Amino acid sequence: MTQITRRRFTAGSAASLALAGGGTFAKAATAVNSGTSFDPLPFVHPELRAGVAPLMKIFGTMTLEKGNLKMMREGGAKFSRPPLPEPAYTKQMIAGRYGDPDVPIYIINAGQRAASRPAILSIHGGGYILGTAQSELAGAQAIANELDVVIVSVDYRLAPECVFPGPLEDCYAALKWLYANAASLGADPNRIAVMGGSAGGGLAAMLAIAARNRGEVPLIFQALTYPMLDDRTGSTVQKPPQQGAIMWTPAANKFGWSSLLGVPAGSRNVPKGSVPAREVNLSGLPPTFIGVGSIDLFVDEDIDYAQRLVDAGIQTELVVMPGGFHGFDMFTDAPVVMRYRAHYLAALRRGLGL
Repeated sequence: MTQITRRRFTAGSAASLALAGGGTFAKAATAVNSGTSFDPLPFVHPELRAGVAPLMKIFGTMTLEKGNLKMMREGGAKFSRPPLPEPAYTKQMIAGRYGDPDVPIYIINAGQRAASRPAILSIHGGGYILGTAQSELAGAQAIANELDVVIVSVDYRLAPECVFPGPLEDCYAALKWLYANAASLGADPNRIAVMGGSAGGGLAAMLAIAARNRGEVPLIFQALTYPMLDDRTGSTVQKPPQQGAIMWTPAANKFGWSSLLGVPAGSRNVPKGSVPAREVNLSGLPPTFIGVGSIDLFVDEDIDYAQRLVDAGIQTELVVMPGGFHGFDMFTDAPVVMRYRAHYLAALRRGLGL
């Protein structure tokens, strides 16, 4: 088995999420370059500080708005790293739900073994408006190789061109396909998990709620990395300045959520099932891992969601990495990142029964 490394784990994912946060660097960049505004660097973990300034320099002048989404999506594709040589993957189109367009999926590490293996549905990040499954293939391949699991990665439709529930239904179609075809993939239909980071984590949380409500596909685990769970963050709910000063700011969050919901983020009424943090009943959800950095914009909503899961009787592990900003685990091999990586893989192993 090929040894997993930090580079192999993040290859292909950093670029898309960097661009997803690219338009949000201006506030922090202004602070660092001019000294006239809030400076987030003292709040960043010392092992991560060296990597922050170059990212600000690259992305600090970008703006995130509807008019430049095409440019940012194309830029993300250019930065995307190629898939790994192993394990093998194939691309396939599957039927969408309710007459929706076909959904592209990538099937990683499929094949028969002496015994069936767990499977994971992987959902890419990008603020609901950016990113592709292909851009995160290398990271999914590395996890599949490390754990010897089958992974299906779904290329859901993006907002604002497709508003809720379209992206969720694309993910649900992929989940149902995985469940129905598990045996032919060499996977156990009773050991399926969902995982995702940022918006992918938000969609994974939405999907777990939908799967519970519909009762068609049992989930064994959900692994959520700095999940995007609450549309009110940055709109009707404001956070301390260090939370969201780097990579994904309140303004970007408001834009991403508004694009997905089809109504302004923080509205009194949002589509049912669209915002995990607004779900009243969290009982019956699968065991959960949530990881987030302490200066991520999502830290409070992620901690709150974890607490509510615990209160609902769900086995939940929460890891808050000190001084971690949004996407902190993708740009360096710093010891603090490797500690987080170890937490994440250990949680996946336990959650999948490995």
